[in-house]
Amino acid sequence: MSGERDISDKAAGPDRATGLVLVLGGARSGKSRYAESLIPGEALYIATATASDEEMRARIAAHRARRGARWEVVEEPLELAECLARHARPGRPVLVDCLTLWLSNTMLAGSSPETGRALLLAALRAAPAPVVLVSNEVGLGIVPATPLGRAFRDEAGRMNQEIAGMADRVVFMAAGLPLVLKGAAD
Repeated sequence: MSGERDISDKAAGPDRATGLVLVLGGARSGKSRYAESLIPGEALYIATATASDEEMRARIAAHRARRGARWEVVEEPLELAECLARHARPGRPVLVDCLTLWLSNTMLAGSSPETGRALLLAALRAAPAPVVLVSNEVGLGIVPATPLGRAFRDEAGRMNQEIAGMADRVVFMAAGLPLVLKGAAD
């Protein structure tokens, strides 16, 4: 990505986010915590989760408590590309957590995942600051039993591949440990 997206030459390095970073992994792999550690100082946190039940409300509360006050949080479950365009600004890194929840929300709302993905990719290309994206790798398990489950798995795989292709750095998390797939290693 262009140099204008770097946090700064001094802050840039393998332990800081510059350009576009994709953090992948399974459930409870440490994706969010690792992604948060890549961003120094104040930043924008775009949360895509919705508090649809008590268990999800508890997860959201735990994330909020861990994050602390250095983050400006915007909750946007559907219009992610528009949210990035509206809130991203130079000098303030952005963390999006998580793309697979956004994709699930999009599909359940009856919106086109292809259109949403195209809009998101355009917004990422235009982002004026470093962006760190968190996404689940859902293709490592069994084949889902339902057509919607299979469609979601396939769309998530396409989305992750396209974003990984344009990302400066891609990290796969397993058991809290980062495996750098693309870009500089820690």
